[in-house]
Amino acid sequence: MPFECSQCGECCSHLGLVHVIVEEYGQYRFLVRNQYTGDKTPVAVDKDKISLFNDRSIFAERPEACPFFRFDHAAEKGYCTVHLTRPEICRDYGCWRLLILKPDGTRAGRIMGHRHLASEDERLTRIFRQKVDQIVEPDDAQWDRQVILTLVAEGYRVLT
Repeated sequence: MPFECSQCGECCSHLGLVHVIVEEYGQYRFLVRNQYTGDKTPVAVDKDKISLFNDRSIFAERPEACPFFRFDHAAEKGYCTVHLTRPEICRDYGCWRLLILKPDGTRAGRIMGHRHLASEDERLTRIFRQKVDQIVEPDDAQWDRQVILTLVAEGYRVLT
């Protein structure tokens, strides 16, 4: 079963430590800096999310949230209010439990949600079917450790 984002907002709940507004241009336009890379990105609040952006109550419950993340409690969903102009790191992000890299450092796949492999790497997919699917471990942390050991033995690098 493929992974589907539930818009829980966990991925954005600590991005206030990464994304910092360094300049406000007015008319809901900003310059954001990635604290780790130094990259700067101009962003604009999506027109259909201005009223949501104006509600800053999210920071009472999630003080480290991205400055553009908002949670609609009525809909029980989180939203990126600058989704159309969001920084590259956000565009590249895919919710994952384990990130699997090839020996050259390129991404081979991700374990997402509850033990779902998302990958176009045929070798990784085959290893997953033949070896990882055989791991019977109810505890997720133990399962993750066994998967990591299996994939590292096959030459992959796994990030948690």
